[in-house]
Amino acid sequence: MNIWIEGARPKTLIASLSPVLIGGVIAFDQESFPIAVFIACIIFALAVQIGTNFANDYIDFLKGTDTPERKGPRRLVQAGLVSPEKMRKVTFGVFGIAGIAGIYLMLIGGWQIGLLALLAILFGYLYTGGPYPLGYLGLGDLFVLIFFGPVATCGVFYLLTGKISSIAILAGFPPGLLSTAILVMNNLRDYESDKQANKKSLPVRFGMSFGRWEFALCIILGILTPIILFGITGKHPWSLTSVATLGLGIPLVRNVFNSTAPKNLAPLFPKVGKLLTLYTFLFILGWIF
Repeated sequence: MNIWIEGARPKTLIASLSPVLIGGVIAFDQESFPIAVFIACIIFALAVQIGTNFANDYIDFLKGTDTPERKGPRRLVQAGLVSPEKMRKVTFGVFGIAGIAGIYLMLIGGWQIGLLALLAILFGYLYTGGPYPLGYLGLGDLFVLIFFGPVATCGVFYLLTGKISSIAILAGFPPGLLSTAILVMNNLRDYESDKQANKKSLPVRFGMSFGRWEFALCIILGILTPIILFGITGKHPWSLTSVATLGLGIPLVRNVFNSTAPKNLAPLFPKVGKLLTLYTFLFILGWIF
């Protein structure tokens, strides 16, 4: 069981939890809050991300992207801890759980929600799978920004309230941008191995300098968004405490720019996840009070 927990990459799961929690807390202001629907949203989001992580583990091994020289968390198949066939079955099993949760959510929110759920699962697999994998074409960043950001927060808000909210959409950009920053850090760290495997992440396609600036913009724009939210609503001033996480974000940006070798970025990777966790906690707490 421990190896499956490791393969799920629990330190990064805040990427799927954050937009669901933020969408939920914004919906909490409304008259009703169907807890069963909210729990289903959490299950769906986690299953999509874990399924995507397992699919990456399996498919990157088949494509030869994962080698012993790769930096970062070990991959289960590449390390010989799980057979490729076992990983394939578990991957589709986890996506199956997401599918069941997605069907339930579709019954609540209609075919539009069903379509979004299907696309989320499909793109999760297509991140590394299929003839045109998103991650190998440099499109993974856009997928993460959209589906781990505004689509998730607005989707959760709609499922809980039956309404579409521009506030929920805007509030989705911080988790989307900070989750993209996690991916960018991963791509910067794996720059050398990705280049050898012909994996055209944005840093490989446009250079390390591009990746550094992308990381900086994701961190800064994401954390400053609550100021815009407060300017629009004039409410929930305590949510601005989340902007204080910029004090942790700027040193990360500085370290990324000062790093001379991709391998030196490995220790910074978990810190981006912790930054998103702290931002989410402060925003939710501030929004409630």
